[in-house]
Amino acid sequence: MEEIIPGLPDELARECLIRVPYNRFCTVGAVCTRWKDEVESSEFHRLRKSSGMSRSVVALTQSEPSRSLGAVKHPAMPAYRLSLFEPGSGSWEQLPPVPGFLHGLPLFCQVAGAGRSVVVVGGWNPVTWGVSNDVYVYDLLSATWRCGTRMPGPLRSFFACASDSDSTVFVAGGHDVEKNALRSALAYDVTTDSWVPLPDMAKERDECKGLFQRGRFHVIGGYCTANQGRFEMSGETLCIDTLQWGPVEEDVLEVGTCPRTCAVSHQGDLYRCRGRHLVVKEADTWRVVSELPQCVRVGAYMVMWQGKLMVVGSERHGGPHVVYTWDLKRYTWTKMETPMEHVGHVQAGCCFEI
Repeated sequence: MEEIIPGLPDELARECLIRVPYNRFCTVGAVCTRWKDEVESSEFHRLRKSSGMSRSVVALTQSEPSRSLGAVKHPAMPAYRLSLFEPGSGSWEQLPPVPGFLHGLPLFCQVAGAGRSVVVVGGWNPVTWGVSNDVYVYDLLSATWRCGTRMPGPLRSFFACASDSDSTVFVAGGHDVEKNALRSALAYDVTTDSWVPLPDMAKERDECKGLFQRGRFHVIGGYCTANQGRFEMSGETLCIDTLQWGPVEEDVLEVGTCPRTCAVSHQGDLYRCRGRHLVVKEADTWRVVSELPQCVRVGAYMVMWQGKLMVVGSERHGGPHVVYTWDLKRYTWTKMETPMEHVGHVQAGCCFEI
């Protein structure tokens, strides 16, 4: 077999390739068949991670400030697209449109990072507002979209979604087209492009939040059909090893809390934005960590990675969104310089490593 890089032992050649930024994998794979096979192999990515070369990537479904849909349902509705942000380099990029969606991403879709892919699940057609169970997968190695197997079961909106960052995306709750809150849950394997049903949760949970931490899929908040809009305080946790839900955990949130801004740290601490404060859950109470910067308090969205959290929001409704990061060790806020094409409202997001 030919050498990966002529004149170098393959071990040294791999040390070179694992240092290539993730957004250049497509270019590397186009050089030759050997390089393509290398960057697409699971061993390459295991080596990249074990060598400390993997990088956190934040994916956001973000509105385009300069473009609206012109849709029949709501002419002023902004168009959304998928943005990627790499905290290590501070670089932003916009992914190409999903095939067939010239008007932007499905509204209120969920997004999860799994392995080398970004997965877009469900949402509403941005022109007709029809509910969809479609799945779209963007491969960061080939820089291409593909259609995944549609999510089975009833047409589902406002569900919890999170990934193990490896190959599986979990979905639970939400509501059907009749606005009935759901208890059902599913798992999507990106590698095999297949869905499997999971046991039902103990409670119906519409507009709940999905989080993944240490081998467990957490679903928090939401409300049942009979209590439309009245958010519950409880949550439920699925153990991935046993595929069983644990007992309902009461008092995870405060009364009437929408869990949209909740995020979990690598240490398992639960954070959220509450009014003008950033707070963290400690035992049965929420402790104020810091005051949020004034210009991110409206329409805030929060995502976390190792040692940092990022809040995207605006100072007023309809205003431009700005980005601040919080250092969990230094207790300091830093405003990020953000390109103008990435100052839009965020509907959903995730963080994963590649």
